[in-house]
Amino acid sequence: MSANLEAKKVVVEDIKSKISAAKSVVIVHYDRLTVAEVNDLRNKFRNASCEYKVFKNTLVRKAFDELGVTQFDSDLNGATAFVFCPDETSGCSILAKAVKENPALTDKVVPKSAYVDGAYVDAEGVKKLAAIPSREVLIAKMLGCLQSPIANFAYVLKAIAEKKS
Repeated sequence: MSANLEAKKVVVEDIKSKISAAKSVVIVHYDRLTVAEVNDLRNKFRNASCEYKVFKNTLVRKAFDELGVTQFDSDLNGATAFVFCPDETSGCSILAKAVKENPALTDKVVPKSAYVDGAYVDAEGVKKLAAIPSREVLIAKMLGCLQSPIANFAYVLKAIAEKKS
């Protein structure tokens, strides 16, 4: 076999391992990005433990096919980047926030779809995922809701004790 074919097989295996290790993979169309814009996006993703990579579409299609996933064939065309994320929502949220902070990215970076916990999510679903707070924020809100009645009860008891004294 040729060295080129062997190199492609190694890249396909790398892509498969990244897909398997990630909780979500966001597929993004990018167009006319400057080096500074790409570096800024990469840094934002890196800060959230996500990885922004560009691979050849045919190699990603082969990796998905080997994993038994075929829904992404129509999305794997044109200039495509992939964001591998350790959770379900961070990649979508960071992408939406970056476009909101920099309106020049509106037409330059567009989510095509995502692969979240083994399921296909279309572009509209990616936008909905971006609106969901991160896991940490949801846990903090839940803990706040659980602590609220206890704290209120403590305030009432304290007020009653102060009133009697």
